[in-house]
Amino acid sequence: MNAPVLTFFNNKGGVGKTSLIYHLAWMFASLRKRVVIVDLDPQANLTAAFLDEDRIEQLWTERHPGSTIYQCVKPLTGVGDIVPPVLQNIATDLYLLPGDVALSSFEDALSAEWPASMGDNNLYRPMRILTSFWQVMQMAVEKVQADIILVDIGPNLGAINRSVLLATDYVAIPLGADLFSLQGLSNLGPTLKSWKSLWQKRLENWRDSTDRSMYPDFRLPVGRMMPIGYLCQQHGVRLDRPVRAYDKWVQRIPAVYRRDILNEEPVENMRQEDDPYCLATIKHYRSLIPMAQEYRKPIFNLTSADGAIGSHANAVSDAKRDFKSLAAKIAEKTGMKL
Repeated sequence: MNAPVLTFFNNKGGVGKTSLIYHLAWMFASLRKRVVIVDLDPQANLTAAFLDEDRIEQLWTERHPGSTIYQCVKPLTGVGDIVPPVLQNIATDLYLLPGDVALSSFEDALSAEWPASMGDNNLYRPMRILTSFWQVMQMAVEKVQADIILVDIGPNLGAINRSVLLATDYVAIPLGADLFSLQGLSNLGPTLKSWKSLWQKRLENWRDSTDRSMYPDFRLPVGRMMPIGYLCQQHGVRLDRPVRAYDKWVQRIPAVYRRDILNEEPVENMRQEDDPYCLATIKHYRSLIPMAQEYRKPIFNLTSADGAIGSHANAVSDAKRDFKSLAAKIAEKTGMKL
């Protein structure tokens, strides 16, 4: 069974990525699409959005095989193999493979196996380790018959994120209205191109190796990494930073996205709000965010009993409409039928 792997990535943090994935996952599930969320950010903020601290502490303390993404791949650092994931059933059609702060220790193994994967022989183990995240995702898909996998990763260009991107079919790029997000966008384009090219060389090396005939059932990801667009975080007005300061950076995004991500010529006078590559502008929703966090539910599921009355009730309706529209757009770009 094939399910698209969609990773949300920018090497600049603080752009609302985790909240975005959280809400999108709930929306897809409400549309009766079976979702697996994989938290591959060692900070595990997305896991904390879905599970309370007591449950997370239990997972991290007891460390049962497959209980977190790290517990799935940890045996590879010794003489063992990948352990099938134990998914947390959050709600109907919504499953989580929890993150783990210990995942950062897997970075060294991934770094070491990257050059080893271009050797002349004994390639199976390096390729197994480098694609371990993808292997775990495929096990998760088979386990629950998932329609889509949503992946969260940290804001860096390290070995963990490289292996995640090898496992990725589609990439969505969350952005803020600032210089740092724009610079992150510029850095990301060449990095994705490089990783994709280097992975193709490794696939060719594998196809020409004697190891391939020894492991005929060993599947590998193609490393598609297709960008499907970007998402802008709506700015909040501050007295010390006027709207025009935000607008200055936002309106440069369309040109940078085309030039550095797509290798296209910028379109003259293309504004962000008119750009077909802009998937959505994500509103900040102000006081609804802490309210939703308190009740451990997405903004669009808040009710009057939760305190969402008056203007808040209108904002809840707006959020539901906005995320439903975003889910439909992403489904179209990833080939998933709603």
